[in-house]
Amino acid sequence: METNKNIQHKIERTLEAMDTIETVNVSPFLKGKTMNRLFAEKEEQPTIWSWFTPKLQLATLVCIIVLNIVAFTKLQETKYDENVSQFAETYGLSTNTATSLLN
Repeated sequence: METNKNIQHKIERTLEAMDTIETVNVSPFLKGKTMNRLFAEKEEQPTIWSWFTPKLQLATLVCIIVLNIVAFTKLQETKYDENVSQFAETYGLSTNTATSLLN
């Protein structure tokens, strides 16, 4: 039963504390000021890449694609194996089957 007395005592102290609470006077413009601060448009900070606009990005993408297409077509036209074997014969780097040690 002692716990019931302690609980009753704590309840009475809590109710007494509520009686001592005073009302708070707030400025009538507090809500307006707070709402203005919350929803005010913030200035965007300039970033390092601000000069790389979407138009410039598109132009860069087109240039890269065109360069890739040109390089691909040149690679298809070039006869790589013939050029390498000609280079190897010119500088004596080619291996002929006749001079091979494995025969």
